[in-house]
Amino acid sequence: MRIDIPKERRLVHEMIAPIRWGDMDAYGHLNNTVYFRFMEQARVEWITSLGYQVALGQETMVMINGFCNFYKQVSYPGNLILKTSIGAIGRTSMDVFTSMALATAPDEEVAIGGATMVWADLATSTSAPWPEDILQKIR
Repeated sequence: MRIDIPKERRLVHEMIAPIRWGDMDAYGHLNNTVYFRFMEQARVEWITSLGYQVALGQETMVMINGFCNFYKQVSYPGNLILKTSIGAIGRTSMDVFTSMALATAPDEEVAIGGATMVWADLATSTSAPWPEDILQKIR
């Protein structure tokens, strides 16, 4: 089953990540779990580029749902272009997507995944409204 990716999303960050030899599985291609690590790293770099820390504090952004659509096999060596975009922004949640393409074929997606991120109050373990300063930066 493939998850539909909304057309309405806005690019907010781009980075390049090397494919490491250890990212491969026994079949000689990028292990499926590693795509989620690449998406995580792309989100972390985006969040820190906004001036926020991902270390635990009183409040932070937490992933509550994630998926990945795989289109083409990828193998070592190579570099992936990771493009982070945002979709719907709710009162406490936001849809974040990461598309992946090889640097040698930047217009051809090899995978795209997404996550629903929630702003959470760690003291109460509940979601909280997005802080206004974050909304100003991402809108």
